[in-house]
Amino acid sequence: MADRTITISGASKTFSVTGWRIGTIIAPPDVTDAIRKVHDFLTVGAPAPLQEAVAVALETLGDDYYESLARDYKKRRDILCAGLVKAGFKCRAPQGAYYVIAGFSDLSDLPDDKFAEWLTIEHGVATVPGSSFCATPDLGRNWIRFAFCKTEDMLKDAVERLARVRD
Repeated sequence: MADRTITISGASKTFSVTGWRIGTIIAPPDVTDAIRKVHDFLTVGAPAPLQEAVAVALETLGDDYYESLARDYKKRRDILCAGLVKAGFKCRAPQGAYYVIAGFSDLSDLPDDKFAEWLTIEHGVATVPGSSFCATPDLGRNWIRFAFCKTEDMLKDAVERLARVRD
């Protein structure tokens, strides 16, 4: 399958450096030609210092880095998911992301955008409305997205705030 396999990776997720927008694509030559043409129209170029940093990371970071990163994110995920369930949200722990999609229909009749706004203003916890991720926005109206790529202390504080949502 090598002649039709495309492998795509993003350094921002691999190394937990959100926003760097640097990655790699490995593909057969005829496919990379097309990818390069599209890429030229989509981006101006990644900053050279970030490219250098990713190169160093790829050459020097070993398995212990990735194991530690996964362990740390699992702990953060578990803090947030347990807090969400305790506060009355419905969610499942993700297996490969640092976002949790949570249902709030047992807590409010507001649509997702208004609920997200209310949660931010009244409880100081910012989320993204679920309809943002649906081709048919109505499918996401009872869901919001939380991120757990935060410090453990910040997540514990957010969980304490979320516990007051039912009040």
